[in-house]
Amino acid sequence: MANETTRILGLDPGLRRTGWGVIESEGSRLRWIAHGVVAPDEKAPFSERLLHLLEQVGEVCAAYSCDEAAIEEVFVNVNPASTLKLGHARAAVMLAPARAGLSVAEYAPTLIKKAVVGAGQADKSQIAFMVKRLLPASGDVKADAADALAVAVTHAHHRRFKAVAVRGAA
Repeated sequence: MANETTRILGLDPGLRRTGWGVIESEGSRLRWIAHGVVAPDEKAPFSERLLHLLEQVGEVCAAYSCDEAAIEEVFVNVNPASTLKLGHARAAVMLAPARAGLSVAEYAPTLIKKAVVGAGQADKSQIAFMVKRLLPASGDVKADAADALAVAVTHAHHRRFKAVAVRGAA
């Protein structure tokens, strides 16, 4: 059975900076395609910032012909207002691939860190280091985009394990 190639969009949502990364997954092989950051104007009204996130992530989905998407779950912040605003940003970012017809998987931050670094309490520099190792063509990736690529890598691993489990049960 031949491995199919799947293009995965990873998303690290934020109201100030939303990281995105696109990889291709074919069996156990991963290939970097692109990455970047969407940064709405911080002085714009809240609704316009959310709309900017929705539109820009939608453009990424279309530009890179993504097949699936994955997003980091929200962690609860000490400040409830900040957590709520992050939830709004996450919703806008999550709706973009859903609008494009993509399935959107969600992963906890500790699961992402464990999948990429091997430890659930890894810091951003460790994630960036491992992303560079796993996807050497990505170059020197900054924190938000590195986190998004880590989400995509996590999804690639988890979807592969699900496929193996399904084939094993058949």
